[in-house]
Amino acid sequence: MSVRTESSAAHRAGFACFVGRPNAGKSTLTNALVGTKVAITSNRPQTTRHTVRGIVHRPEAQLVLVDTPGLHKPRTLLGERLNDVVRTTWSEVDVIGFCLPADQKIGPGDRYIAAELADIKKTPKVAIVTKTDLVDSKALAAQLIAIDQLGKELGIEWAEIIPVSAVGATQVSLLADLLVPMLPESPPLYPEGDLTDEPEQVMVAELIREAALEGVRDELPHSIAVVVEEMLPRQDRPADKPLLDVHANVYIERPSQKGIIIGPKGKRLKEVGTKSRKHIEALLGTPVFLDLHVKVAKDWQRDPKQLRKLGF
Repeated sequence: MSVRTESSAAHRAGFACFVGRPNAGKSTLTNALVGTKVAITSNRPQTTRHTVRGIVHRPEAQLVLVDTPGLHKPRTLLGERLNDVVRTTWSEVDVIGFCLPADQKIGPGDRYIAAELADIKKTPKVAIVTKTDLVDSKALAAQLIAIDQLGKELGIEWAEIIPVSAVGATQVSLLADLLVPMLPESPPLYPEGDLTDEPEQVMVAELIREAALEGVRDELPHSIAVVVEEMLPRQDRPADKPLLDVHANVYIERPSQKGIIIGPKGKRLKEVGTKSRKHIEALLGTPVFLDLHVKVAKDWQRDPKQLRKLGF
């Protein structure tokens, strides 16, 4: 039997995931906790497709955040696969944070998720009231009572109910303080400098996709997929002036959507490139040449072969 020293015995490490209906503030909260941009944030529902993990490093603990797609009543094959991913994740984490926005009454979508959560017995559940900066104290109190009531109705015992504002950084570190004791004792699971264990190409694709979603008001969000084909250091560059070539394809479902993404005279695609390139350079810490192409993959969300090709 190995003898563990006092200091390593006290260290905790484990996985937490935030759940909630689309746009409940899950990704923004992940970013606020980690202190850097790791999960794609967008004000369009259903934009987180990959299990992006943010890693919160503390001297006494390591909290690994698994960001699942929003659970919703599925309409397509992609929707069903996303829901399966959610349920699998829930059963594998150490603690679940259920995000409910302070500025919206508890609705059918929240009840649907809460009922699913009630079936997962062993995992501790924390109710997180997000976006508290958008309401006054009276409305916040009413929401806290409603959430307590929801738990009683469904037989969920909340380990904690905590109001936070990721935007105003209110109570964000307190949330981490509350989650840490629910993790098992364990040495760190990831090296100190890691913020996410997503392969870089996946994160780069997410940043491009986020930029492509911005300002597109109609039904495009579900129709955009981004695949980074390759990332290669440019040959024959001096050591102090490296350049990374990133070749990526933006896939849409119908030819008619191409014009929306590209914009008049290619203006919009150029903006997408400029914006995402800045984020990619910040993420990778190196200058980037971004080569973007828009391609049509007909009805990819309903086609198992295309889904596989696009990484789902």
